[in-house]
Parts: sequence; structure tokens; C-alpha cells
Amino acid sequence: MKRILILCTGNSARSQMAEGIMRSLSDGKLEIFSAGTKPGVRVHPTAIKVMKEIGIDISTHYPKSVDQFLEESFDWVITVCDSANESCPFFSGEVKQRIHMGFEDPAAATGNEEAVLEKFRTVRDQINESMKSFIAEL
Repeated sequence: MKRILILCTGNSARSQMAEGIMRSLSDGKLEIFSAGTKPGVRVHPTAIKVMKEIGIDISTHYPKSVDQFLEESFDWVITVCDSANESCPFFSGEVKQRIHMGFEDPAAATGNEEAVLEKFRTVRDQINESMKSFIAEL
């Protein structure tokens, strides 16, 4: 089974949404994980909310440190934020391919609740399209 690790800084929004989307698209044919270079304390509540809107439940997910995966092997390590791409650690396990797909940080959105929701939806939809394209190429 192919193994994929999705990385961002906090593992609280983008990488969690990407993990949820990738799992839903792969129908159990891929082993998918997500982690952060500086993991937060919880998955962002708005990420959970916008994922539920498309029928994906990530409410039981939690941020994990990339450190726990450094000795494992992956077919792909996908970074979804520029910071994680720049500080992506060395994996002692084999990594066949490293891919960068940069997305804006929706957690940095400002404004009223609707403006923040809209930013999360936009990023979710961008991630969804990118993950669909990635899976289609496998």
C-alpha cells in the first residue's frame, strides 16, 4: 500500500483538511497521515466545520509532530505550506518523492465569522482540487 505524509506547520488546518480529503478520495487504497513541524494543540474548529459541509468528518483528528514519522518510509511527503516546505526535516526512512503544494493559511484570515468561513472554504476547495489531481495521476 502506498504511504503519504502531508505536512504543514501547525497540523491544525491545511494538512488536516488535505488528510481528510485524500482519505475520502482514496477509498482505503492509500495509507495517509498528516503532521506539523510545530504542531498546534487542536484541529482548528473552522476546518472541522467546513469539512463537514462536504461530508468529511475530521473532528476526531488531532495535531501530530513530524518527529514521530522521521524514521518511517513514505512514497510521498507533500508539504502544503511554504514554511513546512522550507523547514521540511530529514527523514531517515525512505521518501520516494517530495512534493510541494502551497496553500494560504486560512487560520490567518481576519474579519467577521463569514469572511473567515469563506477563506476556509476557498482553501478547502483548492486543496480538494489539488488532491483530486494528485490521485488521478497515481
